[in-house]
Amino acid sequence: MRAVLPGLCLAMLGATAYAEDLSPVALAADATRGLLYVAEYTACRIAVFDASAQRVSRTIVVPDRPSGLALSADGSHLYVTGGGAAGRLWIVETASGAVSGTVAVGHTPIAPVVEPDGKNLYVANRFSTSVSVIDLAKRMEVVRIAAVREPFAATMAGNRLFVANLLPFGASNSGNVAAEVSVIDARTRRAVARVRLPDGSSGVRGIAASPDGQFVYVTHTLGRYQLPTSQIEGGWIQTNALSIIESGKAQLLNTVLLDDINMGAANPWAVMCSSDGRQLVVSHAGTHEVSLIDRAAMHHKLEEAARRKVTDVSTSAAEVKNDMTFLTGIRMRVPLQGNGPRSLAAIGGTIYAGEYFSDSLAVLEPGAGARSVALGVPEPQSVQRRGEMLFYDAQYCLQKWLSCSSCHPGDGRPDGLNWDLMLDGVGNAKNTKSLLLSHQTPPTTATGARPNAEASVRNGYLNIEFADRPDEDASAIDAFLKSLRPEPSPYLVNGGLGAAAVRGKKVFEDTGCGSCHSGPLYTGLGLHRVGSGRGREKDTPFDTPTLIEVWRSAPYFHDGRAATLQELFSAPDNGPVHSLNSRLKKSQLDDLVAFVLSL
Repeated sequence: MRAVLPGLCLAMLGATAYAEDLSPVALAADATRGLLYVAEYTACRIAVFDASAQRVSRTIVVPDRPSGLALSADGSHLYVTGGGAAGRLWIVETASGAVSGTVAVGHTPIAPVVEPDGKNLYVANRFSTSVSVIDLAKRMEVVRIAAVREPFAATMAGNRLFVANLLPFGASNSGNVAAEVSVIDARTRRAVARVRLPDGSSGVRGIAASPDGQFVYVTHTLGRYQLPTSQIEGGWIQTNALSIIESGKAQLLNTVLLDDINMGAANPWAVMCSSDGRQLVVSHAGTHEVSLIDRAAMHHKLEEAARRKVTDVSTSAAEVKNDMTFLTGIRMRVPLQGNGPRSLAAIGGTIYAGEYFSDSLAVLEPGAGARSVALGVPEPQSVQRRGEMLFYDAQYCLQKWLSCSSCHPGDGRPDGLNWDLMLDGVGNAKNTKSLLLSHQTPPTTATGARPNAEASVRNGYLNIEFADRPDEDASAIDAFLKSLRPEPSPYLVNGGLGAAAVRGKKVFEDTGCGSCHSGPLYTGLGLHRVGSGRGREKDTPFDTPTLIEVWRSAPYFHDGRAATLQELFSAPDNGPVHSLNSRLKKSQLDDLVAFVLSL
C-alpha cells in the first residue's frame, strides 16, 4: 500500500514511500541512453523509465512538487522546476539522482528550456508573469523578462524563445479577445514581439518548434463566445485548435481545427514535432487521445488556402480556422487507454504520453495502437481526485467538444472571455467567474441566477456540456472545487503586505469598501445595485464577489470591461461605488490597488 499524506510532499519529510497519486505532468527523453524522465507532480519525485525494459528503474526525490523538466545535451543534468510561490529550479545529477544545486526563480515556475549551446536556461514564472534567464555555469538568475499573462509553455526556435501565455489579457468586451505568444530574443534577452492568436483563443498549453526552427506550433482552445450557448453540436460553443507561427517573422501563419465535424478533440495540451520533421503530435487531455498529423501535407494545404485554391471547405486562408475538414486525410486520432495525457516525448520512433489521472505512460509504437504502462501500483481514487478528473474530462460531453476546464483552464479559474449562458436572457454575455471558494460564497453567477455552486455544477453538465450525468459525478466535482485553495499573491512582500498595501488597507477601510466586501472572504454574500450595469441591465443588482485571489481573476465587472483594478476603480462609467478617482489622490488609489491585489 502507498502511504497517504494529503497535502504534504513525502519528500519534504525524508520519506521514500509512494504518495497516493503520482500525476505525471512533464517528460524529458534521453534518447541516447533510452531513458525517460517523468515528473510525478503529486508524488514530489521524478521516475526514471527504462524504455528497453518498459518499466520504472528508479525514482529521484525532489524537495517539492515538480512542474517541468529539461535535460542537458549530454544527459548528465536534469533541470526541474517547482516550489510554487517560492519558485525553484533544482539541478539534478542524473547519475546519482542528487540535487546538486538550487536556483530561486519566480512564482510557480514551469516549462524549463535549455539553450542549444547549453549556457543558459529559461523558466516561465506563471504567476510572476515573467521568464527567468538562468546562467547554468554560475547557477544563478541573471535577468527576468516580462511576459503577458500566465506564461505556461516555452520552446526555442533559432535565437528566439517563444512563450505561450495561458490566458488573454485585457477587457473581455472589446470584440476581439485572445491569448498571445511572447517572443524573446535570446541574444539581447528582451521581449521583441507578441503574436496574437485568433479571437476567442484561451487555454494555451502547448508549444513546440519544427526541427529547422522555421515554424512554431501552439495548442489552445478556440471559444465561439460571440454565440449564445444554446447548442454544442458542430463546435457551436468551443473548438480546439493548433496555431502555426512563422518564427522568423514572429507572425501567425494560420490556425487549424483539431476537431472533426461531429466529434470534438477537447483540451489539446502538449504538442511535439518528430525529430525528422515529418509528424506533429498533439495530446488531447479531455478526450484521452493523441493526434498524429502529417506536417508536410498540412503546410501544403495551408499554402493552397493562401493562394485561394479550394481546400475541402476552405477557399481562403481566413476560412481555415473554421474548417473542421481541413485535417481530413492527413491526421490520425489515436485513442489511449489511460486518462488525461498532458505531456509528450519520443525515443526513436516511439511516442510517450504522460497520462495524468491514471498514473501511467501511453506508449505509441510505429504501426501499432497505444498501450498503457503503469508507473506505480494502482490505488482507488479519492472522491476529490475523481472530481478533478471529471472536471478535466470531455468524454461525457455531447460529441466531446469541451470539459469544465475548457472555460476554467487554471484549476477552476476563469478563461478571460465573456459567455452568453442565457441564465438571465440573451445578448448580455457575462465574464467567466473563478470557481475558487464558489461553494462558500453563493450565489455563483453575476446576477444570482444560480443560487449556489452545487446548482451551477449540475447545470453545467446539462446546459453547457449537454450531458445527463449521475449526481455522484457532480458531487465529486463539488468535492474537488471545495478542495481548491488560494495561491499566495505574487504581490505579497516576504509573505506579507508591502508598505503600499498596508496603506491601501486603511484606504479600503476608510472608504467603506468593507461594507460590501466584508468578512474573511471579503464578501457579504449579497446582491447590490452598484451602478455598474449598462443598457437594459442599468439597474440590475450584481453579486458581491470575494476579493480573495482577485489578482488572478481579471478582467473585472460582470462584463469584463475593466482590464485592471485601476480601470475598475477610476473609470467614470463604472458606477458610484467604484468611481473613486474623484475622492482619492492617485497615490491613495495606487495603494488601494496594492492592497486588493495582495489578497
